Amino acid sequence: MCARTGLSARTIRYYEEIGLLPGVRRRAGGRRVYGPDELERLGFIHRLKTLGLSLAEIRELNEVHGLAGSTEAMLRRLHDLLGAHLDDVDRRLAELRDLRDELAHYRDHVEARVSGRPRPDVRPGIGAAATARGPAAVAASGRAAKR
Repeated sequence: MCARTGLSARTIRYYEEIGLLPGVRRRAGGRRVYGPDELERLGFIHRLKTLGLSLAEIRELNEVHGLAGSTEAMLRRLHDLLGAHLDDVDRRLAELRDLRDELAHYRDHVEARVSGRPRPDVRPGIGAAATARGPAAVAASGRAAKR
């Protein structure tokens, strides 16, 4: 099962332990027997983890899925969870773009100092976009200048 799912035996046992993989059959000697249903569920769990859902959120989806006739409810909840994750990814991308701009701006400041040609429009610690917009933009962004 590990080779087919790409998950470790420990992870699969943990998923079973926390209820994400219920009802796994066992042989007389106690060895677990995984069938196509378990393989499909592990694939689903793995995809959701890859998309950034927490184990608690995945457990919630499993519970919704376990209710009779709840496929539509599960899809709606999955839609909501994925929408929230998309919003979070967009926020993090914006933060990374801001960080990239600040790093490039600071690199330009260092380059100007190394070359002996400091530029008055390039100040360390404040991103290029904030410098161009002025101190009010820095205050509005909630970020103070790092000195």
